[in-house]
Amino acid sequence: MEKALFRCGALYPGVGEEVLRDQTIVARDGVIERMAPSSEIPLENDAQSYDFTDKFVIPGLIDVHTHLAYGNAKSEEDIDLYCSLELRAVRATFFAHQVLAAGFTSIVAPGDAGMVTSAVRDGIDAGLFEGPRITTAGPYITSRQGLTDWYPTWIGAPTTSIGRLVKSSDEAIEEIRRQVKDGVDVVKIAMDGLLKRPDGELVAAFNEAETKAMVAEIHRLGKKAIVHARGREATLYSAKAGADLIFHASYMDDEGLDAVLENGSAIAPTFTLLCNTMDFIQPADPWAAKHRDDAYKAEFDVAVESMQRARKAGVPMPIGTDSGFAVTPYGEWHARELGIYVEHLGFSPIEALRAGTSVGAQVVRPADKVGTIAPGYAADLVILDGDPTEDISILLERDQIHMVLRGGVPATAPRQPHALRSVSDFSMTMFSDVYTRERVAELRRQNILQ
Repeated sequence: MEKALFRCGALYPGVGEEVLRDQTIVARDGVIERMAPSSEIPLENDAQSYDFTDKFVIPGLIDVHTHLAYGNAKSEEDIDLYCSLELRAVRATFFAHQVLAAGFTSIVAPGDAGMVTSAVRDGIDAGLFEGPRITTAGPYITSRQGLTDWYPTWIGAPTTSIGRLVKSSDEAIEEIRRQVKDGVDVVKIAMDGLLKRPDGELVAAFNEAETKAMVAEIHRLGKKAIVHARGREATLYSAKAGADLIFHASYMDDEGLDAVLENGSAIAPTFTLLCNTMDFIQPADPWAAKHRDDAYKAEFDVAVESMQRARKAGVPMPIGTDSGFAVTPYGEWHARELGIYVEHLGFSPIEALRAGTSVGAQVVRPADKVGTIAPGYAADLVILDGDPTEDISILLERDQIHMVLRGGVPATAPRQPHALRSVSDFSMTMFSDVYTRERVAELRRQNILQ
């Protein structure tokens, strides 16, 4: 069996408030056997030794909202129509490397077409190529009022779509059973979409009874229920049904928060998508013209207030970024969510690190013991040159990431450039550019962005 020793100068284990000093991690076959002060663990000739005595070590980070098959898409049509499922799988394999290189050793992929992300998950698990551990859903379950039923009724929901349109509770239950049979880890429900009442409130895509029936079936089959719910009504129904993870919850009210607390739901607000959209899109972008009323800024302000109340009430809040769009490209902005938690929600850097490690681990596959540096957990580690408890933003700086280890093995796949516009730029666009860090810096140098 392969044995490895990691000498650590400073270490945050993913739980608690304390930074540990001069620790050694002992791992065998990629699983941590022991962690103790370095003075208690001598070096061994038969073990691979790593000297991180001048580094800061944290658990591998977890992004619970990464759509690995979207391909940095600029439009919903790009996601659904203009790319074969086969190319989506090949492309997702490439982008999995980018995510891992950014220090994210686990992700939740909450809704993709067909079995694309499941196939990538299985290839990584089999050791065919490098990538993060993946917890994946299948296509979103949606209704006529839900996200992912984008197209006119005379077109319908294409088989290549990220959504699966159901027209009754019976169809919803059958779709859940089909997805579980096909091997998903979690089931995603689109609990609201774009339909609004005259007062501007989003309408839930499913009523309360339908939502409870779907979540109950998901749980009966041993899977977690995750939901897209931005509006008040959708968030309330999801929480009352006992959904395990709610994405966004921007307009959650006090009744919704009470239901979240009563039923133990976690919330991933996914601020990075909102912030990147506000900060990066240009006047020429179609999305900018469509949202001249600063809708994203308005939602962000309301969501910050809602999430501040949720945090104070003790709601678990893992980090998620909605990576996979052109404005949230893979491997670029995953760690931004941690900084937003610190800046806008009042998290300390250590609390944000916990949200990105052990809290996120609560919604990944049960067999993936990740997010904590402790015996019995996977030796997924990020080795940093700086101290993230002093400055959480260093996690966005590539030159601060000394090494990423998954299962005790250093990630070797380099972050590779690619032809940005040849893998997903197949239709009308929402964004006129792909906002990598290099591109954002260039736009700022040109005074196009402030």
